[in-house]
Amino acid sequence: MGRIDLAQRRARLARRHQLTETAKAQSPADIARSLVGLHGTDPSTVHLAAAARMTKPDVASVERALYDERGMVRMLGMRRTVFVEALDVAPVVQASCTNAIAVTERRRLIQHLGQFAEGIDNPADWLADVEQSAYEALVARGEALGTELTADDPRLRTKLHYKEGDIAVVTRVLTVLAAEGRIMRGRPRGSWVSSQFRWAPVDRWFPDGMPQLPEAEARVDLVRRYLTGFGPATVADVKWWTGWNVGDVRRALAALDPVEVDLDGEPGIALAGDTEPDDTVINSEPINSEPINSEPINSEPMAEPWIALLPALDPTTMGWQRRHWYLGDHGPRLFDTNGNAGPTVWCDGRVVGGWAQRRDGEVVVRLFDDIGAEATAAVQAEAERLTGWLGAARVTPRFRTPLERELTA
Repeated sequence: MGRIDLAQRRARLARRHQLTETAKAQSPADIARSLVGLHGTDPSTVHLAAAARMTKPDVASVERALYDERGMVRMLGMRRTVFVEALDVAPVVQASCTNAIAVTERRRLIQHLGQFAEGIDNPADWLADVEQSAYEALVARGEALGTELTADDPRLRTKLHYKEGDIAVVTRVLTVLAAEGRIMRGRPRGSWVSSQFRWAPVDRWFPDGMPQLPEAEARVDLVRRYLTGFGPATVADVKWWTGWNVGDVRRALAALDPVEVDLDGEPGIALAGDTEPDDTVINSEPINSEPINSEPINSEPMAEPWIALLPALDPTTMGWQRRHWYLGDHGPRLFDTNGNAGPTVWCDGRVVGGWAQRRDGEVVVRLFDDIGAEATAAVQAEAERLTGWLGAARVTPRFRTPLERELTA
């Protein structure tokens, strides 16, 4: 069993996640591809995550890739989470994750129509008729908000009467259509931080429809992509990140036949042929937590130090279930109780604090560790740069964490 130490893991993270100056990219689609998707549950995350990794970060480049060039698309994916995927990766995610989500969403909506709606005798037939009507209306319009489609078919205003309150069925219908790959989320109503999206037929992105891949083949491809970008990892990391059951994970791994590696005392896996150190070596001395071994893991000098202010739900912060090697004991302050990451400050491959944007637009940081005067100054400079880059935009994470609330109080 080979050993991949902490220094190597942090070096891989730095380069493969395009966080050092020499590793940064020009294309938002290339960034999404290398990270197997940008988290899209919070719309601002897509732009901020891309900006942190671009040589010339700007909102227009991401919007152009999403809505003009259509080289990326928003879709439900791993763990039933919204991701922005590069167009060549989208069919892999669709076949390995989203098709199963669609089955669950349809079954659940039919059940809820029978339980929580009024006057629907046959929910399955009713849903099939209404969703086809919504799809045809969307094709006729070319692009539309959900509220606009309810004008075409008032049945989309049907209420589901939950204890928490009434909800119009339109959003649930469109979610099923999207999960089945028939429609996609388009340009938002308002600015890039808006969460109200227009919808459009899938042929805007795929003229012949979403390519259909065999599920087993797609699952193997997805795990290969994950281990390429995030490996080495534990089997628990793969299971958590994909959202699959143990059997599906084991079958995909069996097809890949990864090698076992020692992650400083913890069993891990890596793709065959991907166990050599990356070229970039960074300081491995842990400052967030004690090293797993009693001896220093690596004493190689730092090369190409880097600082990053990553947004809430950034794919790097959310990339592993086992986060001790980069997060230390800072999780309770930087994650909410459901496991959603808030904005984080990174220094040379480890989380050293968090940040938030105040109402006046200022980006403020809180460091948990002593990272030295030079690195601290670099963090402050990055916060000032981000303040200017955000300008009049205001970013409030959808899932708020203890530190983010404290910094903006």
